[in-house]
Amino acid sequence: MTSADPMPRRRLFKAGLALTTAVATAPALASTPASAVPDAEYVDLGTEFGDLERRYGARLGVYARNVRTRRTVAYRAGEPFAMCSTFKAFAAAAVLRDHGDRAPLDAVIHYPPRDILDNSQHSEAHLTTGMTLGEACAAAIQYSDNTAGNLLLRQIGGPQGLTRFFRSLGDRVSRLDRWETDLNTAVPGDPQDTSTPEALGRSFERLTLGRTLARADREQLVTWLKGNTTSAERFGAGLPRNWVLADKTGTGSYATANDIGVAWTTRRTPLLLTVLSTKDAEDASVDNRLIRDAAAILAATLAPGE
Repeated sequence: MTSADPMPRRRLFKAGLALTTAVATAPALASTPASAVPDAEYVDLGTEFGDLERRYGARLGVYARNVRTRRTVAYRAGEPFAMCSTFKAFAAAAVLRDHGDRAPLDAVIHYPPRDILDNSQHSEAHLTTGMTLGEACAAAIQYSDNTAGNLLLRQIGGPQGLTRFFRSLGDRVSRLDRWETDLNTAVPGDPQDTSTPEALGRSFERLTLGRTLARADREQLVTWLKGNTTSAERFGAGLPRNWVLADKTGTGSYATANDIGVAWTTRRTPLLLTVLSTKDAEDASVDNRLIRDAAAILAATLAPGE
């Protein structure tokens, strides 16, 4: 097995059994969240995630927790990362919460050919007929359709409208400044279109597991997320196959590769999972195995035996 090869899943789950007994009373600096949750039990996985960073030549950010047991993992959880297309899940949530009276999901949106961007197969296929707002939400989340993402932003007041939505969730960190596809430049040190693993994860939890959305809207959002097709080589490859996953990926320059979601174990325990990553070179290649391996470690640690 070369240094780039993933750890076998069996080894990861055995390791997780041991790791769950090593709860850190004073986590290393890199593993300390931006603002600790009072009732959380933090597990220090700094060594494991540091090893992944060295193996893949990347910077990794993680915020994850077992919602039932409160066991929590935070690694570079307060550091900024480009959101990239993960924003689309939040834009759809903003549509559901704030714009149903003005633009119901069955309202048809028309757009000109000049609006079609790369990776917009579904929007392009509906160019002559238009898409309903619900179809645009589904395309943006499940296929990361870029044109659909911009259509959602138009409904909520553009990038600044999404930033206001984050603030309404109590998220003072996440911000969107640009439209697709400019928001994917992900230049290191550029604060535009960024969040942190903790901020993004907590906002995602409020929308998918909390009461921020009305029950029907929350169920609709989760249904869209469960139908995501873009994470088969990320969370989908790292988590047990019999778990139920609802997630959204994001990809950009500097090998930015993200996945945020909720996974329900066979015992229906919800795990919040936020994994963000980037590299130093603008043209570096994305390696989905980094996200896969991080997800496998989190599953073994947060829900061993489930």
